[in-house]
Amino acid sequence: MNIFEYFKKNGIDTVDPSFYTFIKMWDSWYRSNVAKFHTYRVYTGSGYTRCRRHSLGGAKLVCEDMANLLLNERVKFTIGTPNEETGKIEDTVANSTYDFVKLVLNNARWWKLGNEYQERKAALGTVAYVPYLDNAVVDEEGNILSGDVKIAYFTAPNIYPITWENGYVNEAAFVSIKTYRRKKYAHIQFHMLENGLYVIKNSVVECTNGAGSEIPPERWGDIPAFATLAPRVETGSDKPQFVIDTLNIVNNIDKSETDDGNPMGISLFANAIDVLRSLDLKYDSYAQEFSLGRKRIFVAPEMLSNKDGNAVFDENDTVFYILPEDFREDGGEKGMIHEVNMELRIEEHSKGINDDLNYLSKKCGFGTQRYRFDTSGITTATQVISENSDMYRTLVKHELVLDDTLKQLFKVIIRLGIAARVPNLSEDVEIRIDFDDSIIEDKKAERDQDRQDVSMGVMGLAEYRAKWYGETEETAAGRIPEQTGGVMP
Repeated sequence: MNIFEYFKKNGIDTVDPSFYTFIKMWDSWYRSNVAKFHTYRVYTGSGYTRCRRHSLGGAKLVCEDMANLLLNERVKFTIGTPNEETGKIEDTVANSTYDFVKLVLNNARWWKLGNEYQERKAALGTVAYVPYLDNAVVDEEGNILSGDVKIAYFTAPNIYPITWENGYVNEAAFVSIKTYRRKKYAHIQFHMLENGLYVIKNSVVECTNGAGSEIPPERWGDIPAFATLAPRVETGSDKPQFVIDTLNIVNNIDKSETDDGNPMGISLFANAIDVLRSLDLKYDSYAQEFSLGRKRIFVAPEMLSNKDGNAVFDENDTVFYILPEDFREDGGEKGMIHEVNMELRIEEHSKGINDDLNYLSKKCGFGTQRYRFDTSGITTATQVISENSDMYRTLVKHELVLDDTLKQLFKVIIRLGIAARVPNLSEDVEIRIDFDDSIIEDKKAERDQDRQDVSMGVMGLAEYRAKWYGETEETAAGRIPEQTGGVMP
């Protein structure tokens, strides 16, 4: 099935199809399986031999690294405003809303899939989260009485923006493929605006040639995956029920001449393909160096057995190579047993690979010296980083977008919970995302400097507590023991 022919047939405009060829290319690099590069043929003089190029998996490496830095177990979220005195959230509605959002995330395996889809976002440029109401119970008038809020995840190849403005997607289509009785079916859900409110329209298409074969709603019950699917869902909201997540990188792949451009994101390594190619070429040469340069001992046929006819050498030992009977290097006895030791260019290869790793790291926003190739493979710098580094600025830049994305996702979950009549929920709550800053070196340096300032008397204890303990200066002043005498807490 060609999804673009289906869209054209139904009068739907989306991103130019050529952009999705780049997504396919990024995916092949992410999987280290690029056609005509990782698999290729070599002419040997008498025919072609199929070869498989070794890969260091640089594309997946940087995507994993970015995902682990952006969304790990130390990333926390809070809902509601903490009390200045106790630091706790005392609002009952805020606490109920937090518990509900956390429950939905747990049921959706967010703490695993969230990180996984950050990696997929880094690899393919775009992912989407689409919360929905499952097992909904409605009354005779169609009002929702209850339901379970779940989250569907989509990657770039199955995301199709329809309308957008200033990079923000207003309407979109999402495609998921289901197989039933050896036939593939595409479930296409359209999130569209009608009279200012969002409507979700569902279509089921059998994946045949061209635009596919549309399955009418009355036949959906014959396919278990679509048995409970409604052709149309009125959300009653002017806010979208989907969230698009991209990296904070300008899409320079798009060739559109319009001001709106292309709202889809690009891969973290989209502008480092040449570096990935060079890296794998050098690593493949490094691996081949050991394979082709191994020690060999060439032996004349008459040397294979002794006078009694017993074998002298182990026939399973690959270091020995039997020479032709008429072979003599100098026409004499010298060629009967001849040892060959190839010189291995280890240092040259290691330097070339490390140079490319630095280029890759720099291209992907990590600065240099993030990765190093040594005897144990690729090692990653684990030390903390400086706030002045390229890597810190890159993380903060991506966190700006991710912060807004997560808040949008939580708001959609809350709205669906309210629609399902979950008690004590409110969309009008403060949501705060606390990203992991444990790798930032200058936090400790800055705190040590503030301690020295307090010791010198140029900074007050109340000011210090307010800054580092998240208190107001009035609260901090009341918590400084009189016996400190200016000694640091």
